[in-house]
Amino acid sequence: MPGDRVFDRTAEDIGNIILLEHVNVKIPDQVVATNFYVTALGLTRDPYLMTGTENMWINAGQQQFHMPTGKPEVLRGVIGFVVPDLESLKMRLTSAREKLGGTKFMCAADDKYVSVTCPWGNQMRFHAPGPEFGDMTLGVPYVEFAVRPNTAVGIAKFYQTAMGAPASVTFNGNTSAKVQVGAKQHLIFRETTEPEAPYDGHHIAIYVTNFSGPHRWLKDRGLISEESNPVQYRFKDIVDPETSKVLFTIEHEVRSATHPMFMRPLVSRNATQQQRTYQRGRDAFYPGAN
Repeated sequence: MPGDRVFDRTAEDIGNIILLEHVNVKIPDQVVATNFYVTALGLTRDPYLMTGTENMWINAGQQQFHMPTGKPEVLRGVIGFVVPDLESLKMRLTSAREKLGGTKFMCAADDKYVSVTCPWGNQMRFHAPGPEFGDMTLGVPYVEFAVRPNTAVGIAKFYQTAMGAPASVTFNGNTSAKVQVGAKQHLIFRETTEPEAPYDGHHIAIYVTNFSGPHRWLKDRGLISEESNPVQYRFKDIVDPETSKVLFTIEHEVRSATHPMFMRPLVSRNATQQQRTYQRGRDAFYPGAN
């Protein structure tokens, strides 16, 4: 009978933000970036867009890094990745040490993940696939920001109120706000007493289903930083909805689900494929198949 089975239907809610698509940081050298992002990390340069030297788009599953050429920018936190094979990643990172010498590149293996610092100081954390990441085998499940003490609650309220995104706060000795930004994707704002680094202009891109509602809320409070085009706008400041106090600054490139690049199919290569061990027909990466 229809009433015999009971499900928690809220468990599958993801809220208004349906996808975290890319992280944008400037880099000064595309050769070094290629050695790091493509050769060492095993990610894939987009073969179709931004193929010149003025910008580099790097694919990681359904997410990307956008890296315009310029003065390096450093995200104030940690970017989380899921990769299909941590052991292969460790081997590539070890092999890349010589070419990345003289930069800020570092890597270290933990029990549950591999920590990596990019040549310009961006912090990354690589995980193996697991239940906490759903069926993701390659991608960016979270971006974690370091924020000032006593801001996590207000940040969670901002995303709930302004963006229509589910958010929660944990107080287990390391207070943090966790915001749902897609299926098994999150923005995490972890409080720290460390001095806050100056904001240098890097940004993230998200897609939303209710496009006009957040825009109206943000515009009424003077928070829109760019009216990009009919399917995109931007804001920078995360504020307390009750006091309007700025809690953290990170530019959000907000796109509608009607944006022509929404869920654009991204090409990823099978990073385990090598010339000396080449297997015919295994060049591309397909989730669950490689």
